[in-house]
Amino acid sequence: MGIDTKEVLEAAGTKWNFLPFSPGLVGGHCIGVDPYYLAQKAQETGYNPEIILAGRRMNDGMGAWVASQIVKLMIHKGHAVKDSKILVLGITFKENCPDIRNTKAIDVINELKTYGCKVDVYDPWANNEEVKQEYGLDLVDDYTENKYDGVVLAVAHNEFKDLDLSKLRNGHNAVIYDIKGIWDKEQVDGRL
Repeated sequence: MGIDTKEVLEAAGTKWNFLPFSPGLVGGHCIGVDPYYLAQKAQETGYNPEIILAGRRMNDGMGAWVASQIVKLMIHKGHAVKDSKILVLGITFKENCPDIRNTKAIDVINELKTYGCKVDVYDPWANNEEVKQEYGLDLVDDYTENKYDGVVLAVAHNEFKDLDLSKLRNGHNAVIYDIKGIWDKEQVDGRL
């Protein structure tokens, strides 16, 4: 509908009992996994937990949906998708935390690869050896030397909040996609 999610949340925040839940990739070992245990137990007792299961389906498909949005933006900007270079900022399951268990950022990365994109991942919090063992990825140590066709903010680490997006575009008109909504909407091409 073209309605900015962050503006909707800000308007809803004027209500006294509003809870500020923001969109994003929900991974980890609690919210990303435990609802399945609850759903299974509910089904064993004869109850169909439709809301819980609908939420899980929505979250499980979010990585593919985000990747498709990025690809559409790249096409609109005239970028060839196949063999394009994309930088993903963050692979941990949440900000300012080194935990990579059940991260949903990997879903975005893997989906972009199915389009033929070459994906670099930078995360100052993640351990390269753990990421290599768990997901088969080598993190990049420095992303400033490369030109990217797309940049995806997957995790809102403090280190990423004040990045100079013009430098990320690197004079190349790269697509900037902000999954977590931490950058000004005027500076990005898309966000949740």
